Amino acid sequence: MMTDMQYRRCGKSGVLLPEISLGLWHNFGGGADPDVCRAMIGRALDLGICHFDLADNYGPPPGSAESCFGRLLKNDFAARRDEMFISTKAGHLMWPGPYGDWGSRKHLLAGLDQSLRRLQLDYVDVFYSHRPDPQTPLEETIGALVHAVHSGKALYVGLSKYPPALFNRACEMLKEEKVPCLLHQFRYNLLDRSCERAVLSEVEEQQTGAIVFSPLAQGMLTGKYLDGVPSVSRAADDSSVFLDAEKVAADRERVAALQQIAGQGGLSLTQLALRWLLRREEITSVLIGARTVEQLEQCAAASGQEPLPQDVLDAIDALA
Repeated sequence: MMTDMQYRRCGKSGVLLPEISLGLWHNFGGGADPDVCRAMIGRALDLGICHFDLADNYGPPPGSAESCFGRLLKNDFAARRDEMFISTKAGHLMWPGPYGDWGSRKHLLAGLDQSLRRLQLDYVDVFYSHRPDPQTPLEETIGALVHAVHSGKALYVGLSKYPPALFNRACEMLKEEKVPCLLHQFRYNLLDRSCERAVLSEVEEQQTGAIVFSPLAQGMLTGKYLDGVPSVSRAADDSSVFLDAEKVAADRERVAALQQIAGQGGLSLTQLALRWLLRREEITSVLIGARTVEQLEQCAAASGQEPLPQDVLDAIDALA
């Protein structure tokens, strides 16, 4: 059964992505239930969510998300590969020694080869430089991305978490090599609007796609932390680098105000957060990290909706 999933073009390319994409960061790792993962992939496709976003370090442990997805793809969804748009990334720590991290040609291309083995694929649709490397010349990183396309191991390339000026330089280098940047991936949500200062304008100027991660601020924008930190939540996990009890407490008052705005508009906080992001024409897709089919369905419902009323937008801006 298909839904009203809408699709947006990546810049001036021929690629369309669903407004809601499925990220596999902490939901397909070593402790995930394969049956739940299988159900989520199947339901995502039913809902029109054809884009699956991975990275070599997704898990935990690193590599496990790609391995899980690769097994399911081979055993259950191989016939639907051409319906899917699959991305992966390299650039974070993956193995010991001087070549296991950052943005050298050695690391990026070895990382891509390892990803393809875990995914059991001949190619990915997009290969990203996962983060800029302050020690490696940008020309070397860009050369590795170009090689990934020329070797047939990636159809397109992307950049993740690049600051505006560096993103602009990288895009110009890629254009010179006739391998234009397809997507820029960066953080954006109701609690973190920093990308509005320059990143969005650079994306528009370069005519690339834009895909945003952490749209629900690691779950804070679902409202589940308003009454405290559940013992089984991500914020209660000491290993979490993005969310902890202190961060939850610091943003609780603002989240409560946003939930009130959502309720006055007849929306859940989740729907408000996703539809607020999709209001921007520069945004191609929003990456959600659903852990259950129910969460996936709730997020997918944000696609194809009417624009948020101006009074709702004004109330949100008043909190910024």
